[in-house]
Amino acid sequence: MPASSTASMPERALSALVVIPARMASSRLPDKPLAEIAGEPMIVHVWRQASIAAIGPVVVAADDARIVAAVHAAGGQAVLTRSDHESGSDRVYEAALKTDPDGRHPVILNLQGDVPLIDPDAIRAAFAPLIDPKVDIGTIMTEIRNDEDRNDPGFVKAVTTPVEGPISGRHRALYFTRATAPAGDGPLYQHIGVYAYRRAALERFVSLPPSALEKREKLEQLRALEDGMRIDVTLVASTPMDVNTPEDLARVRKVIEAGKVNV
Repeated sequence: MPASSTASMPERALSALVVIPARMASSRLPDKPLAEIAGEPMIVHVWRQASIAAIGPVVVAADDARIVAAVHAAGGQAVLTRSDHESGSDRVYEAALKTDPDGRHPVILNLQGDVPLIDPDAIRAAFAPLIDPKVDIGTIMTEIRNDEDRNDPGFVKAVTTPVEGPISGRHRALYFTRATAPAGDGPLYQHIGVYAYRRAALERFVSLPPSALEKREKLEQLRALEDGMRIDVTLVASTPMDVNTPEDLARVRKVIEAGKVNV
């Protein structure tokens, strides 16, 4: 499978602020950001992988002072945000205004706080499409190889068309869906929710009400497409495991304790 190779690409001329939204409320895994993995809270592992990506400063946007304290204890940056945000994007935008009010960083990258196994290359791959000034938002996807996953609505499908250029595996997003799409022979791609926004695109996005298709599919990124924003997607080889349940946490602990995290 093609994988992005971004280490020497010209996107390094851009400057990104990486924001990791983290909230304590989780019905399936209470206090999830502070779940211990190999002696450290999960949010610290995510912060560290984002720092290794080296695309700009990293800040955790927390809804609880305990998360802020845990990140500070590890040497990271964190800010306390409102507890009543309806989405992670809103929390990310508040943190960006607090930590970079002058807009020194033209790109804001939203990295979820429950992906401690995220490959730094995958973070860079989400950032890469923004070398094209026509792109508003960059993100990533991976090929679905398990037949069961092809028909699972929990695996969000990215319907895309390839884009020629210097970035290997770059596509333009046409649609995102929980259905099995597109029809016919060929690969299906799972969307991975890492988003690199131009600052103006993020400001525009959070100002919009939820769109009709967004509410129908329960996919926030459709709000951007319905408003005419361009989303480009980089195909990557790795699929980061998000942690939502105690069983997920046990699997991640096993991988990290075995020293198999990509760095």
